[in-house]
Amino acid sequence: MTEIRSYQQLLEAVKDVDGWMSPDQAERLYRAAAGTRDGDTIVEIGSFRGRSTIVLAGASTPGVQVIAIDPHAGNDRGPQEIEGFADEADEDNRIFNANLAAAGVADRVRHVRAFSDKAHADVEGEFAVLYIDGAHRYAPARTDIRDWGSRVAPGGTMLIHDSFSSLGVTLAILRELVFGSRFRYVGRARSMTEYRADLDGSVGSRAANAGKQLLQLPWFAKNLLVKVLITVKLGGLLKKITGHDPEWPY
Repeated sequence: MTEIRSYQQLLEAVKDVDGWMSPDQAERLYRAAAGTRDGDTIVEIGSFRGRSTIVLAGASTPGVQVIAIDPHAGNDRGPQEIEGFADEADEDNRIFNANLAAAGVADRVRHVRAFSDKAHADVEGEFAVLYIDGAHRYAPARTDIRDWGSRVAPGGTMLIHDSFSSLGVTLAILRELVFGSRFRYVGRARSMTEYRADLDGSVGSRAANAGKQLLQLPWFAKNLLVKVLITVKLGGLLKKITGHDPEWPY
């Protein structure tokens, strides 16, 4: 199956696929992929079991190359699953491929089973869309944003998951993007931020761009508090305050 599908059709296709992607985040991915043209390339860093991959592939035309980079090595699998999941690695890879096949997009995706910092030679040229949902620690997150971000074509889109939610990803954004001269902050869906490689680099535009991102820091502080309370098993306190069960911020 290679036809472009609607946003609602793709939501239905991924409803049972494991992953951390809300409907409004899926819509951001959908719009970015749908805006590509034949000959463009979409690169995804961190595919897990294919939830976001299916959206990116299903929303783009058959003439767009979709490259999913994920080592499926049993690390950085999700919240509080950074290391120690080697036994799950091959299972993740098997389920990833099965999910893509079930959604009818397996023929649209080239999977590079490697760590992102080792995968540059497997991807040629620039790309129109980059989606980063890889390792959330500061050093690898910064490397992904800096090195893969430099390969986004002028006017292209970069999306980053767990922005202003994960400490490492947020610090990497502060270092590479908040005061940067190339990527304009477009907005966010929860913790998924969207950037466009069209900032003019002037002092005024850079200052305004930094201000828009710094305004997200109170939301970041709230997310850190929620994570701490859940980690120390004080989720009941959050339920009393908010009236609903606490959810790990994503």
